[in-house]
Amino acid sequence: MSSSTIDPTLAAIVQQRFVQSIDIPTQFFETNADLVSQACLALARRFYQGGRLLAFGNGAAATDAQHVAVEFVHPVIVGKRALPALALTNDSAILSSGVSFAHQLAVLARPQDIALGFSPDGQCANVVAALTQAKGKGLLTLGMVGGDGGAMAEADLDFCFAVPSLDPLAVQETHETLYHVLWELVHIFFEHEGLLA
Repeated sequence: MSSSTIDPTLAAIVQQRFVQSIDIPTQFFETNADLVSQACLALARRFYQGGRLLAFGNGAAATDAQHVAVEFVHPVIVGKRALPALALTNDSAILSSGVSFAHQLAVLARPQDIALGFSPDGQCANVVAALTQAKGKGLLTLGMVGGDGGAMAEADLDFCFAVPSLDPLAVQETHETLYHVLWELVHIFFEHEGLLA
């Protein structure tokens, strides 16, 4: 099919999607640049102190937890150090038995660790409960959500990043860019270890 025969309605839908995929992340990063920088420094300090990243989320967000863990454990840029990270969503035996993320954190987490929870709308009760428990144990807590952040935005997290959209695709796209930025800036801070002590 040549481009001259594309239905104008379809072309408008595609164009609207492109605009949304650019505008929502742009708005998010312009609004949150300082907060992202602070989070990266806090993450780098925890890793420097021997902390580990423990990531989790439900459904499709579980794949983001897996993706971010792989980014830290297996750096795609040659010469960057591997940093310890686990996706709590990888343990199907535990999860299929009904054990919650909070239980996994109770068993695995140490005070110097980092808890990162994903929720498209901030209303995932088990993710919010796990992050609340992690905060109580002294972990650095980060939430990645969409919309107004829901219950997660009301929890006492160290950092809560709410993408200003209810579109799950736009939220996930922005989260993916965000955790790539977190990974990259953590490594930049490691190149300036005087900031980490």
